[in-house]
Amino acid sequence: MGYSPDPGSWRNALTYISPYAFSAVGIGIAIGISVLGASWGIFITGSSLVGAAIKVPRITSKNLISVIFCEAVAIYGVIVAIILQTKLESVRMVDDRWTPDALRAGYSIFASGLIVGFANLVCGLCVGIIGSSCALSDAQNSTLFVKILVIEIFGSALGLFGVIVGIIMSSQAIFV
Repeated sequence: MGYSPDPGSWRNALTYISPYAFSAVGIGIAIGISVLGASWGIFITGSSLVGAAIKVPRITSKNLISVIFCEAVAIYGVIVAIILQTKLESVRMVDDRWTPDALRAGYSIFASGLIVGFANLVCGLCVGIIGSSCALSDAQNSTLFVKILVIEIFGSALGLFGVIVGIIMSSQAIFV
């Protein structure tokens, strides 16, 4: 008795769906979730900054750096999406199946997009929360600004770690 594939099995779903579909979804997740993290962080930081600036207007200009850090999170997602998109190549099916190398490349680009997107989501939230506390504490005591800004820089490094891991994961993605 030979192997009789079940048309509804996960194995068939993962081997017959085009690796380009997985790659495209991964690239979309890298951009979309990164922008979501950046916008969420900007919302958190911006609302606290505007509220605190009503009471103490001097904090407005120097605390805008927190918004810039949040915006960098979206830029990380765009950069990785461009890198991942350049890895896509044309490949043919062999015997009505995708080659294992093409599937591996599609899955690695998908996983890279997931890693980058969700790392940047967490980074955006982290930078937004720290930026919010930076604005509020700077309104109370101006000597705390630099100290909290250093912590915000460390929080921003989370997004860079996600970018590095995503690039490493996709480095072997070759559609053959």
